[in-house]
Amino acid sequence: QVQLVESGGGLVQAGGSLRLSCAASGIIFSINTMGWYRQVPGKMRELVATITRAGSTDYSDSVKGRFTISRDNAKNTVYLQMNLLKPEDTAVYYCNADARSWTGQNDYWGQGTQVTVSS
Repeated sequence: QVQLVESGGGLVQAGGSLRLSCAASGIIFSINTMGWYRQVPGKMRELVATITRAGSTDYSDSVKGRFTISRDNAKNTVYLQMNLLKPEDTAVYYCNADARSWTGQNDYWGQGTQVTVSS
């Protein structure tokens, strides 16, 4: 199995910054796309940003120019640098990885980390 553990969430004022990290562990043969999603109560989980193993990135329109996704393939870790945070960025942020392990190719999720932006 593959486990994803997020860290770096917290409370920050509007205009501030936070950096999220997500480390994958377990018996991992390879990880393709990794990404960050977020969810607020009563709404569906939404894409924030994704990054392929080769480093190609994609962002939701709401975070373009403010958030930067990156990864360290040697450490099986993905990061999300969040700048110019807004109250509407408040959500639980989830890490996602498309990984191949001894059980095959599967989609994995972290437990989530709370990000709260105060106005």
